[in-house]
Amino acid sequence: MAAIESNPKMSCHMRSNSFPTPPHPLLSKFEEHLNRLKSSAFTSSSSSLSHKLSGLQDLQDSTDKLLQLSTTQQVLSQDCSRKLVDELLDGSLRLLEICNTAKDCLVLSKESLYEVQSAIRRRGAEAFTVGAGNYSSSRKNVKKEIRRAFVTIKGIRNELLVSSTNKENEMLSMLKEAEAVTVNTLESLLCFISDPKGQSKQSRWSVISKLMQPKRVALDSQEIGTNEFEKVDAALKSLTSQKNASTDTFQTELENLEMSIQDLEIRVECLSRKLIRNRVTLLNIFNN
Repeated sequence: MAAIESNPKMSCHMRSNSFPTPPHPLLSKFEEHLNRLKSSAFTSSSSSLSHKLSGLQDLQDSTDKLLQLSTTQQVLSQDCSRKLVDELLDGSLRLLEICNTAKDCLVLSKESLYEVQSAIRRRGAEAFTVGAGNYSSSRKNVKKEIRRAFVTIKGIRNELLVSSTNKENEMLSMLKEAEAVTVNTLESLLCFISDPKGQSKQSRWSVISKLMQPKRVALDSQEIGTNEFEKVDAALKSLTSQKNASTDTFQTELENLEMSIQDLEIRVECLSRKLIRNRVTLLNIFNN
């Protein structure tokens, strides 16, 4: 770190001119996390999503360490135009908005899940009908919120595509890359919650994917399966259309979904805190 901090005149072209050879460990670690996320394919598996969210947390931690360097702060505060500053701050705010949408959708899903489980324990047909109806209504509301989030994601994609042609500020370019893979991962999460099969094509061919990956990553056929949300939806539909149907399988699917939601909820909450921390750091940099 001393090698970096000793150069107060470091330019924005941190990769090519400013870092010694080999690259500074902080930059190497940042790029390692970035490339790992860029190379990962779209997935509808909760375990793979959990792994990607964990990787995203690592990337945000690396971003924070880079932003804490005085030379990085000097580069951003002195060499970025007002327009570039606004782009970076707006991007960080919209990432938080998308992340919060994902959190809210997971919370709503979990609450409606508990209601159905409670109805099954009461073993009353009327209670189950009410619980199932409320769960279905909640799913519709969640999907509605996610559709709105996709509109925001589309706007971010367009802006990232435009900004990718701007090579004036290498540090800003690195942060934009981190923003792009963050959006891509959050999009995968939202697709998982709403309709992974209906959205997989959108994610696969997204502008962010084209921007971040010159060669498309082939989708793993094992990853494009039926996820826990879909299994519960299908089981619930089957139960409500058949008389005297057993709830044993449905309860198993509910339990699997509950565990998936709880794991994802923890990881998204952690990611949200890291996004807030990095946004606060950026605000401090540009307000000094």
